[in-house]
Amino acid sequence: MILSDGSKMSIAKVYPLDAVFDYPEDVPEETKNNKRYAGLDGFTISEVAESVGKDYGKIDILVHSLANGPEVTKPLMETSRRGYLAASSASAYSLVSCVQKFGPVMNEGGSIISLSYIASEKVIPGYGGGMSSAKSQLESDTRVLAYEAGRAYGIKVNTISAGPLKSRAASAISGKGEKKSFIEVGIDYCKANAPLPKDLKSDDVGSTAAFLCSPLSGAVTGMTVYVDNGMHAMGMVQEVAVAQVDVN
Repeated sequence: MILSDGSKMSIAKVYPLDAVFDYPEDVPEETKNNKRYAGLDGFTISEVAESVGKDYGKIDILVHSLANGPEVTKPLMETSRRGYLAASSASAYSLVSCVQKFGPVMNEGGSIISLSYIASEKVIPGYGGGMSSAKSQLESDTRVLAYEAGRAYGIKVNTISAGPLKSRAASAISGKGEKKSFIEVGIDYCKANAPLPKDLKSDDVGSTAAFLCSPLSGAVTGMTVYVDNGMHAMGMVQEVAVAQVDVN
């Protein structure tokens, strides 16, 4: 990527992070001995925050772009307690932990943003495993964290609720068979019925994120910001996308 000054953007450092662990003592032995973690050190949220503070002093932006629901393809009524709590831990509590640990190393006026989804407040068949519940938690926590972190550190906390996009994460909840996938149906439906009947692009989400991370949004915090061509505003539609999806 070429920056506005003509220079090429480079990534100075990549930190390994497993957002379901807050402190080193939380990591079970079986995880420590897993080959995926071989050679890694300091990958809990507290350790990464400490490393970032040592390397850079203070930071201005934290983007929470992670979620995991091991039973996301299961209807809520078939979701186990373990799967439900795992979705909440990785997808919602991880934001709470990140604000706890990174708040002290952020500059006043800094910004934290996360990614939500309309399933937090409306029924989206096929988005199961407790993920809809986790997104509801994420949005509620965003409001509370905005107050607490705003008072403690002078930072903003917002979340973006994006419309359906083709992505690697979306592929995890695709339907089976020859019919269109879950995400393809969602894209078709929103394009047919949203106030702005056009394709939603990743740049649309990125531009909103850039705004929320900039001084232009200096008084915006505690918000769920919809980037979905206005689909969230619709209560009844006039058209229906023809595509069908098999989520069994």
